[in-house]
Amino acid sequence: MKTHFRTIVISDIHLGTSGSKAKQVTNFLKQHTCDKLILNGDIIDGWQLKKYGAWKRKHTRFFKTILKMMEDYNTQVIYLRGNHDDFLDQILPVKVGGFSIQRDYILKSHGRRFYITHGDIFDSVTTQLKWIAQLGDIGYTFLLWVNKLYNNYRTNRGLPYYSLSQVVKQKVKSAVSYISDFETQLAELAKVKQCDGIICGHIHQPAIKQYGDIVYMNSGDWVESLSALTEDESGEWNLVYYSETSKSGLSHDLEDADLSDLEDDEIADLKALQDQLELVRVLKQVG
Repeated sequence: MKTHFRTIVISDIHLGTSGSKAKQVTNFLKQHTCDKLILNGDIIDGWQLKKYGAWKRKHTRFFKTILKMMEDYNTQVIYLRGNHDDFLDQILPVKVGGFSIQRDYILKSHGRRFYITHGDIFDSVTTQLKWIAQLGDIGYTFLLWVNKLYNNYRTNRGLPYYSLSQVVKQKVKSAVSYISDFETQLAELAKVKQCDGIICGHIHQPAIKQYGDIVYMNSGDWVESLSALTEDESGEWNLVYYSETSKSGLSHDLEDADLSDLEDDEIADLKALQDQLELVRVLKQVG
């Protein structure tokens, strides 16, 4: 059974890059329903796609899932541009039915106002010196590549996932200082906008914090954290991680998956999982 939320906020999926967890975020959306789905920037990675990124069917499936949510549950979808999908500036703002693309958004809920923005407006390197930011993006991509190799090694030995890039960010003093300054500036922006809270992404650091009277919330990312912000019917906000929900509905997804819409390696993995699932069922019947 799907879990319903009033609002779901996700950001920083970076579709088109090798590090994007497109399958996981698609599966996450299939397991939930919501009145509002806010895509808070860097959903598509235009920087990488221009160079050496690749658009795959699993990336298209993500948007197909969103369209199905709109059709089946009348979900309102609000796509806010980020720095990696700044190509959207050419068409902003646009609204078609229940789908809109814009720079920012004010969410009104239970007597409170939340200013929602990707967050790159406070990153001077990104907004003013884009070529330097892209150099940093190359370094981050390399770190994710090393992280992927390291975790393949750990997986083969039955060890849990370990995020090298998150550890690097937590250990480097300048990164810690940047995150703190970022959060403080965004909290101040909420005051300027006469809002009770700020919701952002950009720095890949999921969080819910209190800065005085302002609630600071960051939805994280779908490269490392695999996290989302959710608001329930009572107006309470929580961080939800994919690892906490991935098991629910797994057998249903395996049974109903359309093999014609998968990559070759995904088909092999899916068939292997289906075989394992059938074996478990047989063993349960015997037991």
